[in-house]
Amino acid sequence: MSAATTATVFNPQTDAGPHPSLVIYNTLSKKKEPFATVRQGQVGVYLCGPTVYGKAHIGHMVGPVLFDTIKRYLTYSGYEVRWVVNITDVDDKLIKAADEQGISMAEVAELNIKDYEDNLAALGVTQIDDFPKATECMGEIIDFIAGLIDEGYAYESQGDVYFDVAKDADYGKLSNRTVTEMQGDGGGAAARKRSAADFALWKSAKTGEPSWDSPWGAGRPGWHIECSAMSKKLLGETFDIHGGGLDLVFPHHENEIAQSESCHGKPMVKYWAHNGLLRKDAAAGKIGGRAERQGADREAGADDAGGSNDAGGKMSRSKGAGGLADLIAKQGGERIRFFLLRTHYRSTVLFSEEAIEEAAVGLETFYRLFKRYERVTGKSFYDLKPATIRAGVAANDAAAAAKQKFVAAMDDDFNTGSAIGELFELARLTNKFCEDNKLESSASEADQTTLTTLMTTIKELAGILGLFLHSPASAGGGDELLGSVMQLVIELRAEARAGKNFAVADAIRDGLKPAGIVVEDRPSGAEWSGGDTASLEAVMQMLIALRASSRAAKDFATADALRDKLAAIGVTIEDRAGGAEWSHT
Repeated sequence: MSAATTATVFNPQTDAGPHPSLVIYNTLSKKKEPFATVRQGQVGVYLCGPTVYGKAHIGHMVGPVLFDTIKRYLTYSGYEVRWVVNITDVDDKLIKAADEQGISMAEVAELNIKDYEDNLAALGVTQIDDFPKATECMGEIIDFIAGLIDEGYAYESQGDVYFDVAKDADYGKLSNRTVTEMQGDGGGAAARKRSAADFALWKSAKTGEPSWDSPWGAGRPGWHIECSAMSKKLLGETFDIHGGGLDLVFPHHENEIAQSESCHGKPMVKYWAHNGLLRKDAAAGKIGGRAERQGADREAGADDAGGSNDAGGKMSRSKGAGGLADLIAKQGGERIRFFLLRTHYRSTVLFSEEAIEEAAVGLETFYRLFKRYERVTGKSFYDLKPATIRAGVAANDAAAAAKQKFVAAMDDDFNTGSAIGELFELARLTNKFCEDNKLESSASEADQTTLTTLMTTIKELAGILGLFLHSPASAGGGDELLGSVMQLVIELRAEARAGKNFAVADAIRDGLKPAGIVVEDRPSGAEWSGGDTASLEAVMQMLIALRASSRAAKDFATADALRDKLAAIGVTIEDRAGGAEWSHT
């Protein structure tokens, strides 16, 4: 492969003006726009975070995974990025959860924030700079509301404060709704408002509810004002990118614009970036979310990101959308992250565990390549030190062209789906280089150097996506017990094949797929690759099922061999009324 030549690259720290190739779709303008920052070389990003009244579900991870990747790419492109994700820790649902659990609202929030942060870490979301909480920004929120009253955009009514939408001539510009289509608080609040479309900035407290003192009496903020105040505090009156799901376009983001631009007399955000929703099937609805947020995707409309945004059955917490920690334990964080990045961020993602497992098959392409690199060079892919800043590359060979296409895909509104396609192309080219030059038989120093260059490029680009940053569990890797169990599995498989017991051999092969593990036969013996923290349980369940099926078929030789091999590594299987269980000593 010929050497690639470098070319001059736009440096946002020294070169003025918009980026020459990076574009971002703006929900406000309904088109892609050249990326130009408010402050040269700096990017402020705000993503609406969770209301922490319950455990996180996978729908809560879509935005963070996508914007974690966007920050990684902007940083790679030379920008200094500050990314803020807020926490709504005061809300009617939090108050209700506290009453039901017999603990304080703060305790409910603390438990669920810990769950949320643990899940983010498991999915490799490490780029968030600030996690402001509404309860920690009450002074800024109250000052913001007072400013809107002073400017005539808001009014107090019986201890509540409402935004007067009639005073904002641009109200509805993000969602393309007219004021007559707006829906505000119903019930008893309607009598306290000038218009049904007016929305609450401050809510008077009911007896026994958590509250804060304000010029309008004890109460708490409305949902929308919290984000306006927190984004201003950390990113300024105008910042670069505001993200969130399409379901937040109306009313949340529409109301944020109204509050912030009325207060400051200038644009709140340059680019409104909305990710598609995660759905579970072909009926209407999405995974998680508030009822008041539904339907925003219809208002925002589908676009050239591909796909409709109105498909999919809603999976609320009561219908099983919670338990993200369990899903991560079963599937592994890297699998889930890869699954979410396979499509463009503005597209709908249809969720199922089968889809995650299908995505995991693609990951095995890379895990096998990493093992091949280790066999050829004796070095670990995970120890490679790639470039962290973008450089120009002339496409004078196929590998350089794949890298250039990867960058072009990310420049085109952060198209991770197409970028991943180019990552697969690089893997294909690298495998072809190994095979064409028979590197596993004999590799010269020059060939090893070329291979290392290719692998370093893969690591560079994968790092932008937040993939392959750490080694998965593997033989001799981070999970010693999994390595021991897999050696047992390989021995059982070899014995079954030698004895022409193909039912057992096939059961092992099929049972390893959900664990994300692949076994390859080589002249030196079988090797396995893949797997993660979730794989041990999946492999053990496969062995338990294999033991049960062998006993049912009166294949006691296999059942006894399995028992004895497990006992040798300290694993015991016990039969109980609810099914077999395993333990390790």
